[in-house]
Amino acid sequence: MKVRVKSFAILRQYLPRETVVEMAEGASIRDLLSILVQQVPPLAGEIFNEQGELKEFVNILKNGRNIHFISGLETTIGDGDLVALFPPAGGG
Repeated sequence: MKVRVKSFAILRQYLPRETVVEMAEGASIRDLLSILVQQVPPLAGEIFNEQGELKEFVNILKNGRNIHFISGLETTIGDGDLVALFPPAGGG
């Protein structure tokens, strides 16, 4: 299956604005992130903390819905889904 991934802000240093990733059926957001980190190892430091957990202010949306309110990193993805990756942002 094909999953579209959009990246924002600092993540664009590592990923294109939008890319398509081939995934196995029944894959999760965790599986997707694993593939992306394998392709671009420095990406791990932007989205995961030292314990390998998602950083507190990283937001991931599946088809516009925050995965925090679905099943977190275990949220399943399907063919044609859009996953958006938002890193922590600061400013004011």
